[in-house]
Amino acid sequence: MTTSALSGARWLLLDEYTGEVGEPDVTLGVCHDIDGLFVDPEPVLPPETFTLLGCDPAGPLLEALRYLGTERAWLPSIALTPVHRPQQRPAGCWEYEHGCTCEEELIDVTVVSRRPSAVREGLVDLDLRGYVRLLPECGLPEEKPDGTGFRLSALDNEKLGECLDVAGVFRVRPAAPVWPVTLIGFRPEAPLPGVIEGRRITASLIAVQRDGRIAGGAGVLSAAVVFAQASRLGDGLLDIALDGGVEGPLPSGAREIFQTWYDGGPVEPNLWARYDRPLRHEWPGLAASHRPRGLPDKPAGTTYHLDGRFVTDIDAFYCAVGEAINGPGGYFGRNLHALHDCLYGGWGAATPFRLVWHHSDVARRHLVPGYDRPTHDLRYWGPNVELDDLLEIFSERGVEVEFR
Repeated sequence: MTTSALSGARWLLLDEYTGEVGEPDVTLGVCHDIDGLFVDPEPVLPPETFTLLGCDPAGPLLEALRYLGTERAWLPSIALTPVHRPQQRPAGCWEYEHGCTCEEELIDVTVVSRRPSAVREGLVDLDLRGYVRLLPECGLPEEKPDGTGFRLSALDNEKLGECLDVAGVFRVRPAAPVWPVTLIGFRPEAPLPGVIEGRRITASLIAVQRDGRIAGGAGVLSAAVVFAQASRLGDGLLDIALDGGVEGPLPSGAREIFQTWYDGGPVEPNLWARYDRPLRHEWPGLAASHRPRGLPDKPAGTTYHLDGRFVTDIDAFYCAVGEAINGPGGYFGRNLHALHDCLYGGWGAATPFRLVWHHSDVARRHLVPGYDRPTHDLRYWGPNVELDDLLEIFSERGVEVEFR
């Protein structure tokens, strides 16, 4: 897909949301730049304190109580699934195999103290320190769901016990800051009405390349127009200020990565290695959206060489394996699910193949068991992806990995 609507355009606004299902997407226009698209995220706030009231602990939670005051009084996750009263399930609550959509999750949890419960004899009250996994699509957990208590479980649904109530989880929290957006040098695809102030714009932001090709998304914009004025960039162009921002704005350093692909893409390997981990996380996404379409896989039995000098985290591995298979700026997965899909063909390499992993000692030191806090975004916190996890996925598809 290409666009020639505006020389120098860097972004296309595509409305994929307001029409009826099955209707074609609507191009709203193109623009030179978007102020507020690339911003540095707010730092993670300090951990919070929670209390499980009237708790009957089991499994790893019960084990953690033996180690109060030490690092071993810790759990990666505690899911709180409300026990709803019969025939009183809240509107909008949906059941699934291991719980319901009312549940919340505590992550990176340390058990701080225990004491006999003031709620019921024979039970305990547990004070915890950690975080609530805030999922924007689910809203902030401000109101406690109605019920008779909570079932407690771990990441693998292992039972951690039950409690009659919780404190500190469901409360009003400050909303994440919104960085207002301004479309600079915007040219609408169709004539705008005489007065556009207050008009709501909901659109995917799509990167436009120097040659006019369209490849690579940069989030979703949903906001109302505050004002519009003639742009200094040319006749017929507008600068449009909006009252809201982009859902999941990109780190400020990602602008340079987008520029790399705008200029034609990486021409030498390991350019990603100069970036920190949040930016390495963005690199395979752009590599995926810019990969050539329709190219056949290289034949089964091919040997590929992975440069492991910079594989100090899992995001670095995805950058490195993409280049090992498909050359500088190449893509071969950006998470475990995507890696698994790539190994089934259509992404540059037919299996089985041989992967020679050079400088593998780096990954052996870094891709190890532990807990991963990769970015400011709490939704991605959890157990490390280990080297053994990668080897297992490769083995399932007959990939021979040779360490050097």
